[in-house]
Amino acid sequence: MYIEPGILAAIASPRRCEILRLVWNEEQTAGAIHNAMPDVTFGAISLQLRSLLDAGLIEARLDKRNRFYRARRETLGPVAGLLERMWDDALWKLKLAAELEQTRRGPKPRPKTKKK
Repeated sequence: MYIEPGILAAIASPRRCEILRLVWNEEQTAGAIHNAMPDVTFGAISLQLRSLLDAGLIEARLDKRNRFYRARRETLGPVAGLLERMWDDALWKLKLAAELEQTRRGPKPRPKTKKK
């Protein structure tokens, strides 16, 4: 099975892969994607969306002032099924959380202290 290098590069990023998962079954605005990934700036979300658009993995639909993003499953071909199985796996969710924390920029969140 041959997969375009640009597609592999696009899904190699944990953040882009998470965005792809978010728009897999329904359209989402950039704001909704940003709300689902609060540790990432809106600008970073825009850059990741641009990479996914350039790779042909998502499409954008303009509706008045909003742009809606949706996955283009047909572009991924047989890799689409692999991604779906991966996203359903509990170990994937743990791996994603660890990778996102590892690549997080900026100050680490402060631990919550108990109130007396």
